[in-house]
Amino acid sequence: MRIVDSIEELKNLVGEEIGVSDWIEMTQERINKFAEATGDHQWIHVDTERAKTELPGGTTIAHGFLTLSLLPKIVQSIYKIKGVRHSLNYGSDRVRFTAPVPAGSRVRGRYKLKSAEEVKNNGLKIIGETKIEIEGEDRPACIAESIGIIYS
Repeated sequence: MRIVDSIEELKNLVGEEIGVSDWIEMTQERINKFAEATGDHQWIHVDTERAKTELPGGTTIAHGFLTLSLLPKIVQSIYKIKGVRHSLNYGSDRVRFTAPVPAGSRVRGRYKLKSAEEVKNNGLKIIGETKIEIEGEDRPACIAESIGIIYS
């Protein structure tokens, strides 16, 4: 994990890759729990028997939004900023799901800080791009710009 000593130091990192997360296993159990939480029980995610015969690779695939929902876990494992009171998720831009994530595979995130702009109440609005990679694959599973506001 990278430790950033201050908001000022973070501003100087705009345009740089901040780091890469650890691998996260995309288990069938994780996929099933996401299906339960969201009500998205499409067979390509949860029917392991049908996937064996009807899907390329013979396995279910994770929901795209499950992959996207790993962003907080990924980013929090990549870096921490000293002196931050709290932060807010402000949204996402340009989310693309570019490759399916098979059950049993591992993913990780590669985070680049795209911008940092001061906002009211001692806040800093940051935009980061995370590429969620699948182990052993050339294409990332997801590329997303996330927006957050941090307060010191």
